[in-house]
Amino acid sequence: MDIELARTFLEIVRTQSFIRAAEQLNVSQTTVSARIRSLEEKLGKRMFVRNKSGASLTPEGQQFLRYAPTFLQLWERARHQVAIPEGHRASLAVGGELILWHPWMLEWLHWMRHTAPEIALRIQVDLPESLMEQVTAGVLDLAIMYAPQYRPGVRVELLLEEKLVLVSSDPDMRDCEPEKYVYVDWGPEFAKQHAMAFPEISNPPIVVGGLGLLGLNYIVQGGGCGYFRKRMVETHLRSGRLHLVPGAPSFFYPVYAVCSAQSDDDSLDIALEGLRHVVQE
Repeated sequence: MDIELARTFLEIVRTQSFIRAAEQLNVSQTTVSARIRSLEEKLGKRMFVRNKSGASLTPEGQQFLRYAPTFLQLWERARHQVAIPEGHRASLAVGGELILWHPWMLEWLHWMRHTAPEIALRIQVDLPESLMEQVTAGVLDLAIMYAPQYRPGVRVELLLEEKLVLVSSDPDMRDCEPEKYVYVDWGPEFAKQHAMAFPEISNPPIVVGGLGLLGLNYIVQGGGCGYFRKRMVETHLRSGRLHLVPGAPSFFYPVYAVCSAQSDDDSLDIALEGLRHVVQE
């Protein structure tokens, strides 16, 4: 299928207008309409209902919306694989959850550039559901995730079981004080265990979603307490800026590598070797 049909379809969905989609794509409205007619002819279904307020999806259009992004992602993946940068022998597409990139995923990136500079890297940060879909569809070679879904044809490898520990800027803190607490969203399993351990903190004053480093910097600069990966806070513990809260429960935080079970690419093997090396270090 002409990739521009999917691109035009998605732009109309985003802007909810044929006119605005034409402006964004830098083509005429006639061209946009012709592309959508071509798409509808190929699929045998109507994609949009046009009215004075713009354009809305038909039920069949809603169904197609599930697949159109994958068409574009696969195209971009194929384009990157074919057009490997000069001086490189291979290209890898690697994705990860935002909350996992600092610090050790950053260390892995440095390891790859030092150990395998001939491998070009395309790095992406996304939500876990999207990462799993992209690995399954072949858009990503590798994804680093907190709680992956086990699917047929996908290989999942446990890389690391980190600990989440409760730290405070106050060395004398013995209990988790709700008014000073910063809740970092470490995922659904953490949320479940946290609710059981701290039922009194059901509605914390500050919630940080997806970026533990932001919550950590807030506590270091302004004071407070919260749960963080132990490795993330070790420097602050040694310097005396932060302190472990005595008797507070800790929670395991497993990190996984996800890739296709059929992949035999040596570039992927090198990437996995690098992840294991950084974890061991």
